[in-house]
Amino acid sequence: MHDPSPPPNAARTPVQAGIFPTFFLSGFECSTFIWKDQGRRDLVAETQHREHVDEDHAFLRSLGIAVARQGIPWPFVDKGGTYDFSGLDPFIASMNRHQILPIWDLCHYGYPDDVDPFAPEFAERFAAYARAAAEYVTPRIRGPHFFTPINEITFFAFMGGEWAWTAPFGTTDEQRRRLRLALCGADIAAVRAIREVEPEARMVHIDPLILVVAPRDRPDLQDEADRETYEDTFYAWDVIAGRRHPELGGSPEVLDIVGVNCYSFGQMEYRENGPHASLEPHDERIRPLGDLLAYAWERYRRPMIVGETSGLREGRPEWLCDIVEESLAAVRKGIDLHGVCLFPAVDMPDWHKGGWLHNGLCDLMEENGTLKRVPYQPYIDELRRWQKRLNRVTELDEDPFSDPVDLADIRRAAEDMKITSDKDWC
Repeated sequence: MHDPSPPPNAARTPVQAGIFPTFFLSGFECSTFIWKDQGRRDLVAETQHREHVDEDHAFLRSLGIAVARQGIPWPFVDKGGTYDFSGLDPFIASMNRHQILPIWDLCHYGYPDDVDPFAPEFAERFAAYARAAAEYVTPRIRGPHFFTPINEITFFAFMGGEWAWTAPFGTTDEQRRRLRLALCGADIAAVRAIREVEPEARMVHIDPLILVVAPRDRPDLQDEADRETYEDTFYAWDVIAGRRHPELGGSPEVLDIVGVNCYSFGQMEYRENGPHASLEPHDERIRPLGDLLAYAWERYRRPMIVGETSGLREGRPEWLCDIVEESLAAVRKGIDLHGVCLFPAVDMPDWHKGGWLHNGLCDLMEENGTLKRVPYQPYIDELRRWQKRLNRVTELDEDPFSDPVDLADIRRAAEDMKITSDKDWC
């Protein structure tokens, strides 16, 4: 672990304005999928974020975090093509009060009951909703305005198109590919609709950054593993960027900001059926995250953020250290990195087994029918160390939006520490 204390008398370099007001971002789990045999789920309700929204945003403010991924629940606001966004009002009021800038997540795995993602009108339906959402939120929130039209298209397509975890409960590779392309088309249509409302709106396109390797006893599967690593991982971004299926209208400007999700289970051993198996720590086949970040940067040359990342339980502080070090190593290689999103801000349940994952800045503890927020102090202490080392604020000032992040601070820290990528992930 590198010592993240600031060097004495560090030379100043010219300001290089970032996109966001803080380098560390956060967010709240907001899935609204239909889950296997459990029906429609609402993760905002399951974590009681709705009831605790003011407390949750005040907590981010106290941590010096001014940006949060925040969901708009498409299945609950779209009433057959008419919209009721009034449920967002407490969230908007709280974000304005605490000066938290949202990245609005318009589809977090869930769509309305009367919507068929394979229908020809799917993209038009989603674009109409996206336009209405932009019309509602942009006048009510101080800009700049950020949106993620469809979260994790690649992962959504696996969950709903091949693994049958969520609607539409597909079970084949062909269904996965069809769902992925339908989601890409709807995403592009939504970007154009949002920018008809707010031409300066920025888009953050989120998907996992992964590595898949062949089993040691099945080297014949290397081609399949490589296809997932170097083709499937980037397919949705490629379509949105206009590299594939240009008839859908993608372009680099539509892709805009690339958000890569980085978790320890994102490096996997290939399985022919079902989800792959996560590599164990110290597996020699692990590749440094900094190398994967640099590969994504070279592919698109668009601004980037780490769109989600978190460790589990007692491993959270060390995971944060690993992620920041690898991010800085990638900065030294030239990537245009604008932030790291510590996701989630408050704990979330294991989708499959129930129970809390203990992966947030706050744990959740049931107490007399409410979910008490309990900050996990070792994680926060590690965040504080990196804020100090990167010359970032530890608590928001009166107007956190007045000055964006000076990326020169980030680049200078990376060079001062002479960080290089390694495979020693926690």
